[in-house]
Amino acid sequence: MLKLLNIHAGYDGMDALHNISFELPRGKNLAIVGPNGCGKSTLLKVISGLMPHRGEVYIDDENTADMKPRNRAVKVALLGQVSPVYFAYSVYDTVMMGRYSHMQGMFGTPSKIDKEIAENCIATVGMWGEREKSINALSGGQLQRVFLARTLAQDPQIVLLDEPTNHLDLKFQLELIDYLKDWASKQNRSIIGVLHDINLAMRLCDNIMLMKAGKVVAMGNITADALEVVYDMDVAGVMRETYETWQTLV
Repeated sequence: MLKLLNIHAGYDGMDALHNISFELPRGKNLAIVGPNGCGKSTLLKVISGLMPHRGEVYIDDENTADMKPRNRAVKVALLGQVSPVYFAYSVYDTVMMGRYSHMQGMFGTPSKIDKEIAENCIATVGMWGEREKSINALSGGQLQRVFLARTLAQDPQIVLLDEPTNHLDLKFQLELIDYLKDWASKQNRSIIGVLHDINLAMRLCDNIMLMKAGKVVAMGNITADALEVVYDMDVAGVMRETYETWQTLV
């Protein structure tokens, strides 16, 4: 479904990604893990078409450089971290924006199906009771739920997640990860997620990509040695110590 070939990209003439190549089959999920500044978010921007790059990105054997933005939006959607809100749209109107790429006609009037999909997505993330509320009045966690609903309403083939659990409490972090994994499995869709929490990454994804300094260090079934190379610390050892602490709780 997704193929990247020799991707280079960066800022101010300096590459942040160096010769990234990989393939992701339809229905498989991938977590991108690594320290801050290693190029994880930059890679998501390249895949979503938001950032210029050298190299090629293919979705369903079509080069994304040849896609119109509206057609690309049907294929891939990006759910980022909660960002400042500048317009006081309602929850309902915000989620309906996810249907824009599917709407027909010059003015993009929502169809009955568009409305049903948007309403179902709002209910799915537990925000139906707040559907008429301004998003300016929401907490960070509520706002992230609304953005998730908007992303799902877009009904993409690939969902890109950039630290989606920020601002969410532990319960909804797990609910979000489990829901996305179930959604991808049932719909035969794919998720690529940038996650700092390795436990959540392993819970969500079939494969994990380790990145460091803009390069892929390992991909697939990760090892303790690979994690130590990426983070310059004994990650597995810390995890085992934490597990032993949990074992003492009653």
